[in-house]
Amino acid sequence: MTNFNVSCPIPLDQYPQVLLAHGGGGKLMQQLLEKMIFPAFKTTQNIPPHDSAVVNLNANKIAFTTDSYVIHPLFFPGGDIGSLAINGTVNDLAMSGARPCYLSVGFILEEGLPMETLWNVVQSLQNAAQIAQVEIITGDTKVVDRGKGDGVFINTAGVGMVEHNQIIAPQSVQPGDAILINGDLGRHGIAIMAVREGLEFETTIESDCAPLHSLVLAMLEAGITIHCLRDLTRGGLASALNEIAMGAGVILNIQENAISVREDVQGACEILGFDPLYVANEGRFVAFIPQDSVDTTLKIMRSHQQNPCIIGQVTGRGTGMGLVTLESKIGANRIVDMLSGEQLPRIC
Repeated sequence: MTNFNVSCPIPLDQYPQVLLAHGGGGKLMQQLLEKMIFPAFKTTQNIPPHDSAVVNLNANKIAFTTDSYVIHPLFFPGGDIGSLAINGTVNDLAMSGARPCYLSVGFILEEGLPMETLWNVVQSLQNAAQIAQVEIITGDTKVVDRGKGDGVFINTAGVGMVEHNQIIAPQSVQPGDAILINGDLGRHGIAIMAVREGLEFETTIESDCAPLHSLVLAMLEAGITIHCLRDLTRGGLASALNEIAMGAGVILNIQENAISVREDVQGACEILGFDPLYVANEGRFVAFIPQDSVDTTLKIMRSHQQNPCIIGQVTGRGTGMGLVTLESKIGANRIVDMLSGEQLPRIC
């Protein structure tokens, strides 16, 4: 569980130990907003509490995204539902090459949630937003009956400014493009499953949860042509590559030897019966880059404390919906398909 040094602004000896308010009104809910939520998410815009926030965006194009987070457990090695919500939304904007600016946060709180748990989540949201240099400018809070919310669910939406003229999308992918990832795979999903299953290793496997926009913006500022980006969240690398291949109508070939998976993550995958290619990440993305920009891209990634690798290339146009193939460590080729079974549950 994440530990914070700042005490809860609502004294626990004066108010109920658990959140008991139901619905949108009530004195306790108003105190919760005024003493905990509003002070935590102060903005530079001096926006008063209202049904919507009004801000000025100096951009011809914006990126807009939304996501919901229902992860269990709420706190895990390397992060928690608060940091995950901020970083996940920031990264979705970054995959369009956007500079994240403003976020909304909606809480669905279960009746009986300990106030201290909520305070830890709020502080984590605040800290992650400060690190990512984004502002939370609007939100909502709802309480559901005990047993129907599993603690906390969070919905976020994000707006970012697109300050470039590139089309970063599957339709821009070209034969000959190099396929890069910015680090090792599988740590987030395995960190969650290790906690759930009570697995213990010599070292704790921590989630790779982190914001990625500063790296993407550095690539753009260096003048790199980026054909496509995709963060490797639910469904992992294999699902992302298949989605891009189908969207672009191309054939992708990747090399198993080039894909980095930590030994402890690989071991956990073998114990749990998972393929690391399909395990979720929260700080990894795949990039499709022209060959003449690969060296510069790798240099920038390393300067941002990443451990990138070239895992393959786009080998041609597909005759149908696109295809992903993998060259194994022994030199055999196989098709990497979309996950046919159930994906890892509740990992984001």
